Amino acid sequence: MLTEKAGGTKSLLFGGLVTFLRMCLFKVIATGPIPNHIAFIMDGNRRYAKKHNFVEGYGHKAGYSSLVLMLGHCFELGVKYVTVYAFSIDNYKRRPDIVKFLMDLMLEKIEQLLDKEGLVNQYGLRIYFIGNMKLLSEPVRAAAEKVMKATEKNKRAVLLVCVPYASTDEIVNAVKESCENKRREIQTHVATKLANGASEGVEVREELRKLANINLVDVEKHMHMRVVPDPDILIRSSGETRLSNFLLWQTANCQLYSPAALWPELDIRHLVWAVLNFQRSYQYLEKKKQKKISE
Repeated sequence: MLTEKAGGTKSLLFGGLVTFLRMCLFKVIATGPIPNHIAFIMDGNRRYAKKHNFVEGYGHKAGYSSLVLMLGHCFELGVKYVTVYAFSIDNYKRRPDIVKFLMDLMLEKIEQLLDKEGLVNQYGLRIYFIGNMKLLSEPVRAAAEKVMKATEKNKRAVLLVCVPYASTDEIVNAVKESCENKRREIQTHVATKLANGASEGVEVREELRKLANINLVDVEKHMHMRVVPDPDILIRSSGETRLSNFLLWQTANCQLYSPAALWPELDIRHLVWAVLNFQRSYQYLEKKKQKKISE
């Protein structure tokens, strides 16, 4: 009994020491610019399971645990927005049993988000589910909508879960909505002109031509990701350097980092290294962003 109590005391002391050292490290890093938004491509869950001779599904469960830890580090560091690539539209091409397992796991984890001891209450998270929600099964979609509704007033930090998502799908959808919005604007404008007694002429045609132009801002305000600023850092685990149809529009001026570690192996060292590289390139990246804004 005494041995167990002593072991528990040592464990608590060690855990407290680790937390203290982590907070000290974060305070030092915070003397430089902290990224406002970090995005993650969580790659390598299946390879992790295979590497350790586990069943395939274990890798995804280990990946969720890694996600919880990484989110904690990000929010403690002062990152306001985190986006994770949870499920691609292309993932529906996998074996049906794998897709079902991932959907069931997703439903389980979504329902856990509102637990009293869960991420939402711990960090005051507002959660968005980003993507083509029509492709989700009814239980998963309902659970996601419930979480978004329950967290809509939270303001401390924001977590975006891209599921099911593909950047090309997002861009095409934004262009379609922009065109539809312009069509409605033109119809309203023409109806107003006619109601006021105007007849078709060069002046009216010129007004309509200008009104029909679709600009960058028109497309961006219809993007799924319009609710947050573009990411400052994109981290893809497992050493892969492909974006895999993720945030193609939003990462034009983003720091990219591809550590060799598989997603369940990612830890605080990789996050710190990514942030330090971001700080080193900060001035250059800011100039690029300001140029985009001015355009």
